[in-house]
Amino acid sequence: MGQLTASGRDTAYVWVGRDTGGQPDPAAELLCQAGRLLLDRPMGELVLTHGPGGRPVVRASDDPAGSVGLPVSVSRTAGLVVVAARRAGAIGVDVERVRPLPALALARRWFPPAELTWLADRPEAGRAVDFLRLWTAKEAVGKALGQGLRGGGLRREMPPPGQPWQPVPGAEALWVGHPELGGDLVLAVAVHATGQVDVEVVQRPGHGVAAVRSASVERTSLPVVVRGNWSSRCSTRGRL
Repeated sequence: MGQLTASGRDTAYVWVGRDTGGQPDPAAELLCQAGRLLLDRPMGELVLTHGPGGRPVVRASDDPAGSVGLPVSVSRTAGLVVVAARRAGAIGVDVERVRPLPALALARRWFPPAELTWLADRPEAGRAVDFLRLWTAKEAVGKALGQGLRGGGLRREMPPPGQPWQPVPGAEALWVGHPELGGDLVLAVAVHATGQVDVEVVQRPGHGVAAVRSASVERTSLPVVVRGNWSSRCSTRGRL
């Protein structure tokens, strides 16, 4: 992390780390490090809190109004935690491990007809991955909107998965994409943006995922929702 420098461009930063379920909480640690980098403040001066709509935010402790908050997003899957942050606006992230699952049966239950049709036309060998790409996109978009999957989020139609960013149907200036992590992982990132956004995926030692630094991309998600009112000093105590 110390080798990463925040650019002046609109960049969605994504950190990937190992999650052993113990203390200190790696998600809190990564959020604090993100705040230190992107807000240019010592970690002792940062607070983890929630903004409007329940979105997690890192802000300076001497800024109670939150006028200079850093939008962040967190996702966990077995043994892994992913944190995303972006200075320029809302961001959502979701990650899932690829595993055997009844993709068509689940899509028939949860997804809108157009997505079910698209999935049924996909090769059977990769259908579980395609299902998870749609699912993680819904999660990431819901988090960027600050509402998770509430209010029919699984029925919210996603664009066909791919890179670079794809516009979310029916949502103005909302984009979702799937940066490559490799291995058995599916990652989705969603942003509100009207211009070019870069994505930078940063390896944290020990998580076993190769580091990826993407080229800039032109503007051209199983439910996990963080709820409740909380605020804590930037520390590695407790779990988010």
